[in-house]
Amino acid sequence: MSSGLIFIIIASYFALLILISFFTGKSNDNETFFKGNKKSPWYLVAFGMIGASLSGVTFISIPGSVGNDMMSYMQIVLGYFIGYLIIAYVLLPLYYRLNLTSIYGYLQQRFGNYSYRTGAFYFLISRIAGSSIRLLLVANVLYEFVFKEWGVNFEITVIISILLIWVYTFRGGIKTVVWTDTLQTLFMLAAVGLTIGFLASELDMNFIQSVSAVADSSFSKMFYFDDWKAGNYFWKHVVGGMFITICMTGLDQDMMQKNLTCKNIGEAQKNMLWFSAVLVIVNLFFLFLGAMFYIYAEAKDVVFPLAENGKYVADQIYPLFALKMGMGPLVGIVFILGLIAAAYSSADGTLTALTTTIFVDFMNNDAKTEQQKVRTRKIIHILVSIAVLLTVIIFKYTLTSSAISQVLFVATLTYGPLLGMFAFGIITKHQVKDKFIPIICILSPIISYFVSIYSKDIFFGYQVGYELLAINGGLTYLGMWLVRR
Repeated sequence: MSSGLIFIIIASYFALLILISFFTGKSNDNETFFKGNKKSPWYLVAFGMIGASLSGVTFISIPGSVGNDMMSYMQIVLGYFIGYLIIAYVLLPLYYRLNLTSIYGYLQQRFGNYSYRTGAFYFLISRIAGSSIRLLLVANVLYEFVFKEWGVNFEITVIISILLIWVYTFRGGIKTVVWTDTLQTLFMLAAVGLTIGFLASELDMNFIQSVSAVADSSFSKMFYFDDWKAGNYFWKHVVGGMFITICMTGLDQDMMQKNLTCKNIGEAQKNMLWFSAVLVIVNLFFLFLGAMFYIYAEAKDVVFPLAENGKYVADQIYPLFALKMGMGPLVGIVFILGLIAAAYSSADGTLTALTTTIFVDFMNNDAKTEQQKVRTRKIIHILVSIAVLLTVIIFKYTLTSSAISQVLFVATLTYGPLLGMFAFGIITKHQVKDKFIPIICILSPIISYFVSIYSKDIFFGYQVGYELLAINGGLTYLGMWLVRR
């Protein structure tokens, strides 16, 4: 597939997003940017959140990971589902009752300004890091298959990507994101469905036969109960997935800001329940696609790239298959559309949510006129875009492992303090000595990091997995208990 055709596809796609932003961002006021005027239909939010939750990491990494980890990721997905139920019936009612724009306003009302700013700060760190990893994954693909051939370096590729996101979000904010996320989810799911159909056709199978082939293959193993010390043990994945969802969705301004644009709590909960059920099915299809890749490779004697440790390079499987193996323009076009949809459905919401957090949680805007507030918001939006740009470039030269592992590991360290603070506020009635909270929230991730590195030595061979997030949150909770009033 030629780089010129890929560029035309990307340019057409962004032209469509900018057109959407023109209609959704006409008012250009802060009420539209931050809350979408609280008029978003719940079904639109639910469908768009699928794309925002999956992102480019899931789109590329999860299918490729099947060769190394089979379908064990479904254990984490089951934990996600439990986490979404907790969000729907514990966190959403709290946010709506307090009529929050930034969800970290709860920490201010419950504990004080130190806790409030600490929570908002950890969200900034978490989101900038997580979204930069996601954007890096896609920028790498665009660079390798388009811009590198034209002599454009990686840094310019990233600048172009972020500039395009900024163009279609700077006016309409969350209102635009709700609509563009819906379009992007549609492209992403269409890409997976059409690629599965193409693989089945190449293997002379119908859909039922392909399901049987995957079920009978060695790649279909989902559940691991054999060794409770192993990192992929069933209950460790389920518990870890549950806490990851509570933190990365329920305590995340980006994801919750979309929910808070619904008309009322009933519609927001309906959105969350439908979204969580569909997301389980969608993740299963991603894993199914991954299994089909490896079945095809075995049947056609295709050799996929291996890392130095002998494992498949998961993040390269889907791009190589779609763009370099002569599968025809349709598969390549569908892949590119799905890829950029997956990446930017996460990145656009991130720029909006980070702008909201800085404007609401760190700026004193009470004395400003409405015009001054809009100007301040636009300046913040530009600075946030620059911060994400620089982080992506730094990660390009420092990160080595697969994107999905990087995102989830960063989440276990940065969302842990948020989990501990919200849990302490909801479960107990204690007040705390607020000025000690930043210290506690610095120490908890540091201790958790060393626990993850040396867990086998500390716990007699037990390997800590994604339950590290619960450990991190528990340490923060314990610290708050020690400084309670």
